Amino acid sequence: MSNPRIYQTGDFNVGSNTPLSDDAFGHVVRVLRLKAGDEVTLFNGDGHDYQAVLTEVSKKQARVNITSKEFIANESPLNIHLGQGISRGDRMDFTLQKSVELGVNTITPLFTERCGVKLNAERLEKKRQQWQKIVISACEQSGRAVVPQVLAPVAIAEWLHQPSEALKINLHPRAEHSIMGLPMSTNRVRLLIGPEGGLSEQEINDASDANYTEVLLGLRVLRTETAALTAITALQCKFGDLG
Repeated sequence: MSNPRIYQTGDFNVGSNTPLSDDAFGHVVRVLRLKAGDEVTLFNGDGHDYQAVLTEVSKKQARVNITSKEFIANESPLNIHLGQGISRGDRMDFTLQKSVELGVNTITPLFTERCGVKLNAERLEKKRQQWQKIVISACEQSGRAVVPQVLAPVAIAEWLHQPSEALKINLHPRAEHSIMGLPMSTNRVRLLIGPEGGLSEQEINDASDANYTEVLLGLRVLRTETAALTAITALQCKFGDLG
């Protein structure tokens, strides 16, 4: 069995001895029940994996010795910023998890007319932190050593007008152009996906006015989580590192 990959913030140096964070300790010792002498892989988002050996394990804390450092070259050449309409229940969690596995770099949750989710500022920040933990877990599983960022949720109007040199894409079931036929003059994409019920006509018009290209995935209407993951897969197959 391969070493468990564990995310932990902070700097790691080969040869140093460092304590595990509370989250890392809980997973490594309390869940996996590893002991002194067992090996783990740590990463902090800097693009490297750090091989480590547990040196001290008690009931409340553990330390590891960093033995080696390896650059992980599995990031896609295509940089995708996903603007995802906030969906209910576990659909949003699923979309974030799988989009990270497929190589998305940045995620902005969007409030839209039909998102149906209303949160005050405190609950909104807790939800963002929960989404970020889902992203980290997806990185642990998929082997990514660069952690995508979940930005603070914003209204769709604000996101549409953020300055960007990326290719801007809006999925639309009545679009005339296929996503596979897009011309690419940049390696950056801003991908807009609506929530359950899709974007309103006004939001679609606003996206068009903000220079978002309407593209078609196929003849069938896809659910929000299916649309996001299918679009990301198509983009990675055409311009990224899938296929």
